[in-house]
Amino acid sequence: MFGPRLRFGAFIAPFHPVDENPTLALERDLELVEHMERLDYDEAWFGEHHSAGYELIASPELFIAAAAQRTKRIRLGTGVSSLPYHHPLMLADRINQLDHMTRGRVMFGVGPGALVSDAFMMGIPVAKQRDRMDEALEVLIRLMRGEEVTHKSDWFELWQARLQMTPYSRPSVEIAVASQVSPTGARAAGRHGAGLLSLGATGTAAFNALASNWNIACEQAAEHGQTMDRSAWRLVGPMHIAETREQAMADARFGLEKWIYYFKEIANLPIVPEGPDPVQALIDSGTAVIGTPDDAAARIQQLVDQSGGFGCFLLMDHNWAPWEAKKRSYELIARYVFPKFQQLNENRQASMDWVGANKGEFTGQTMAAMGARIAQHIAEKGAENIRPEFAALVAGAAAPKKD
Repeated sequence: MFGPRLRFGAFIAPFHPVDENPTLALERDLELVEHMERLDYDEAWFGEHHSAGYELIASPELFIAAAAQRTKRIRLGTGVSSLPYHHPLMLADRINQLDHMTRGRVMFGVGPGALVSDAFMMGIPVAKQRDRMDEALEVLIRLMRGEEVTHKSDWFELWQARLQMTPYSRPSVEIAVASQVSPTGARAAGRHGAGLLSLGATGTAAFNALASNWNIACEQAAEHGQTMDRSAWRLVGPMHIAETREQAMADARFGLEKWIYYFKEIANLPIVPEGPDPVQALIDSGTAVIGTPDDAAARIQQLVDQSGGFGCFLLMDHNWAPWEAKKRSYELIARYVFPKFQQLNENRQASMDWVGANKGEFTGQTMAAMGARIAQHIAEKGAENIRPEFAALVAGAAAPKKD
């Protein structure tokens, strides 16, 4: 019996340096999703950001609509919709519409909002973002299931609110809650029985918190009559893969400094380790894999062991490498890492081993069959045109068979 099939995808914030044409950058993001579908990736998630210049997708719903027209199978998610920024009915209606337009391929990732600057521009107190996310999620769950909701809050109101269309996906679209080191996301996921989207899972603090956050989610689920599903747990981490470690490191130096500058000086998110050589620091800390397919597989196995098992690994998309090298990295992962976690070659290997173990028997039968046909020809037409080296085959075919 085969075990669970680990899924693969990408978490596309995206991260585009400010010296590039933003129109073309967004176009490459769409091309990446098409490339991923050709390579049999399962999922792609798109962020929502409104400031700081790098993460250009303001509306993941618009991006999903465009990507859905270019693809047929890959699932597409909001990664994530920042709930305090939206009236719940408007957001639920847009996601429900996408559920129909994509024939059930849309996934709904939610969070409080990552950039303080976004909340600041909208006059949202940072201290209230997580409380507002919790409150919005309570009503969104019900709306997405087609229920009627009345709810009065200090920042939104719903009066006999109901989606016009019955959800395409039943009971609703899949919902996942973003989580990092703190238990906020895990508690929300558990309370509602939603999926868990563990961002930055390869960083030291987040890696160490994987098992504890899962346990927190399960405890909350039990308290609220819900269950957690490991197949709905997604772990996110950055990788760049090439044929050799040296080539991967050389590729990454193309754009890594700009990515580090954004996280250290602009977004101020603590995911970049310190070190004189940033490439080596990312590798040594385990924050990123910059190496070969074997290196990628080893790190994913560490995540499986540390977490106790999860359903999907999402590459944190970046632009460390030139475009062609980046696409090659996605291809190498699909070719050589997928099979290790999806049991793609177990039957092939078993078949090859079986044939190899019986090679002598099969070769003997083949030679005997060929000899019998040559002997038949000689009996009918004579040996005039038979090459001398075939005589052994004839002798072998005529030899008495042993019991």
